[in-house]
Amino acid sequence: EALTGRGVLSRAMAAPGAYRCIECNREAAELFRDYQRGVLRISICKSCQKPVDKYIEYDPVIILINAILCKAQAYRHILFNTKINIHGKLCIFCLLCEAYLRWLQLQDSSQNTDPDDLIRYAKEWDFYRMFGIASLEQTSFLVGIFITLWWVKPEMLKTKSDFILLLKALLLSSYGKLLLIPAVIWEHDYTPLCLAFIKVFVLISNSQAIRVTLNLNRMLPWLAIFFGLILENGVVCLFQKMGWGV
Repeated sequence: EALTGRGVLSRAMAAPGAYRCIECNREAAELFRDYQRGVLRISICKSCQKPVDKYIEYDPVIILINAILCKAQAYRHILFNTKINIHGKLCIFCLLCEAYLRWLQLQDSSQNTDPDDLIRYAKEWDFYRMFGIASLEQTSFLVGIFITLWWVKPEMLKTKSDFILLLKALLLSSYGKLLLIPAVIWEHDYTPLCLAFIKVFVLISNSQAIRVTLNLNRMLPWLAIFFGLILENGVVCLFQKMGWGV
């Protein structure tokens, strides 16, 4: 099937030999072949005899919908066959969303309406504190995942690039946290339930990211996430013992 130039130009190119078949996860030499005069054809995987990456001709909205549905093919396309470098910025923005949510809940619980400058500075410091706490909790969650995977199957994380790829996958798959802001803005009686659903969705996305990146079954990613949550909750308990509202 011929590809349009727009579909090809819409994605960033990865290094030669770094592509993966989105169906069977085998390495591929190329995603498409250029026959000149604007004729481009998707390469066929030598292993499964299916198109290496059908998503290179899809609209980004369709790819996003498939990623939201946690389809492994969409995750492989994003992680292996594109060059997305927004994971750092996305992580910061998600932490800001989480910090804002906690800060807002902290302000709701406070009855002090004094407009004094000192009070305003204290409230600003509370936001920075919530951001720091959210960052430490996120770090502990990721550390728990890495420790579990390295302990169970150390051969999967042999090189620095393996760690970086998995970290990138986990950060990108946490995009569901962006839904925290609309959930707070459109506040209603079911907000706690919405926040719980967002948390579950993020964990499911994290599990799929681990599974796709390391080519695992469904059991081990959930085991790693479970230990990550244990370590994260341990940090929460520590903050509570220190008297820091989280």
